[in-house]
Amino acid sequence: MNNPKLMIQKMGLPRLIILAFLLLLTVTAVFQRQDLATLTSDVLVRFGMNLVMSLAMVPAVLSGTGMNFGLPVGLLCGILAGLISIELGLLGWAGILAAIAISLPIGAATGWLYGKLLNAVKGSEMVVGTYVGYSVVSLMCIGWLVIPFRSPEMVWPIGGQGSGLRSTIALAGNYDAIFNNFLSFTVFGVKIPTGLILFSLFACLLMWLFTRSKTGISMQAAGDNPRFAAASGISVDRSRMVGTVLSTVIGAVGIIFYAQSFGFYQLYNAPLNMAFAPVAAVLLGGASAGKIRISHVILGTFLFQALLTIALPVANQLMPEGSLSEVIRIIVSNGIILYALSQTGGKGK
Repeated sequence: MNNPKLMIQKMGLPRLIILAFLLLLTVTAVFQRQDLATLTSDVLVRFGMNLVMSLAMVPAVLSGTGMNFGLPVGLLCGILAGLISIELGLLGWAGILAAIAISLPIGAATGWLYGKLLNAVKGSEMVVGTYVGYSVVSLMCIGWLVIPFRSPEMVWPIGGQGSGLRSTIALAGNYDAIFNNFLSFTVFGVKIPTGLILFSLFACLLMWLFTRSKTGISMQAAGDNPRFAAASGISVDRSRMVGTVLSTVIGAVGIIFYAQSFGFYQLYNAPLNMAFAPVAAVLLGGASAGKIRISHVILGTFLFQALLTIALPVANQLMPEGSLSEVIRIIVSNGIILYALSQTGGKGK
C-alpha cells in the first residue's frame, strides 16, 4: 500500500503529472491517426540535438555555481566559431570539426573570464549569470554588425562588407544535418539519427568519466561542502572555475551540434532565452540547484523535447482554426519551464 506513496514521494507529483500528460498526448495522437513514425523520428532528432546543451548544466551544478543561466555566453562562442569555419570556406566534416576545434579555446578563454566574475559574486550566481547572458547577447548584436566577415553566405546581400551579418546563416551545402545522416537507418518508418544520438551519448560518457577523475571529484567536493573542501586543501575558487569553463565550452560545442541539426545559425537576439530550455530539461529529469546526474540530463531532455514535439500536431488537429495550437504549445512549453524553475528551491545559488 505504501509503494504508490513512495513512488510519488521519490519522483514528485508534478513530474508524474507531466509523465501522465505525455502519455495522454501520445494516446491522443494515436486516436487522431497521426504519423507516429514521423513524430518518433522528430522526438529522436530533437532529443539528440538538445542533449549536449543540457549537459552543460552538469559541471556548473557540481562545482557549486548552480544552474548556468549564463549559457548564452558559451552559445555565442560556438556561433562565432561556426561562422569562422564558414568564413574559411570549410565544408562537410572538415567544416564542423574545425568549428568545434575553434570553439574550444574561445569557450575556455571566455569561460575563464565568466568564472572570475562568478567567484566574485558567490551566492548570486543565477541572477548574475542571467544578467551576463542577456548583456553579452545584446553586446554581440553590435558585434555581428561590425565583425569584418566577407563570406557572401553570411553578409547582407545589399550593402557589401561592413553592412553586418544576416540574422540567419543557412548551413545547406556546408554541414547541414551531417551528424543526423551519419550511419542513419530507418526502422518501420522511423529514421534513427545514429550519428546524432551516438555523439550526444559520447559527450555524456566523457562527462561521466570526468566526474570520476581526481579533478572531477575535487570539483564535486567543493560544490557539496566548500568549507570542508577548503579544509581538505581543495581550492574552491579553482574548482568553481573549472566547472564554469567546462560548462561554457560544452555550451559552445552544443550550439554547433544543435545548429547542424537545425540547419541554421541564428544570430542577434536568438540565443537570448536559450538557457531556459536546458535548465528546465535537467530539472524535469530530477536535478536540483545543488545536485545533478547524467541520468537527469538524458531523461529530462527526452521528456521535455517529446512533450514539445507531440503537443503541437495534436493541438493542430484539435483546434485547426487560427493560431490556437501555437498558443497551446507556448503554454505547454512555458508551463514546463515554470515548473522546472520552481524546483531550484531558492537556495541562494
